[in-house]
Amino acid sequence: MNTTPSSRQIDTALLVLRLALGAIFIAHGAQKLFVFGIAGVTSGFAQMGIPIPAVTAPLVAVVEFAAGFGVLFGLLTRLAALGLAIDMLGAITFVHGKNGFFLPTGAEFALACLTLALAVLIAGAGAWSLDAVIGGKLRTSRADRDGTFRRAA
Repeated sequence: MNTTPSSRQIDTALLVLRLALGAIFIAHGAQKLFVFGIAGVTSGFAQMGIPIPAVTAPLVAVVEFAAGFGVLFGLLTRLAALGLAIDMLGAITFVHGKNGFFLPTGAEFALACLTLALAVLIAGAGAWSLDAVIGGKLRTSRADRDGTFRRAA
């Protein structure tokens, strides 16, 4: 029995990871931007002891929202996943880590999100992504010009 996943299975798994991670962060970023507002998030960050809350609050809100869409659609995926991983490292370091592991205030959800972001950062977007579409068009156009690039089957 062959236990090695096919490229289709890997691409499907990456799509599932991206959709879950993107949806989570779009929701959290939207909540920060449109429900709590930057002033509310800044106040909350200050109460939680997060450094430079006037800078970190809008930065985190925008990163979560924009990078969530980037991951969801597979656009600039590794950069977006890096931003989300850094975001979750900050959440664990400054907020959740001191509250133990278990929810509702512990680090387990932030750790799960960090792990998802790192998996996407390491593996990339997969074939079903805008990165693959754009990359394929770039490879195809270069091959048309100089014949040095070939599309993989």
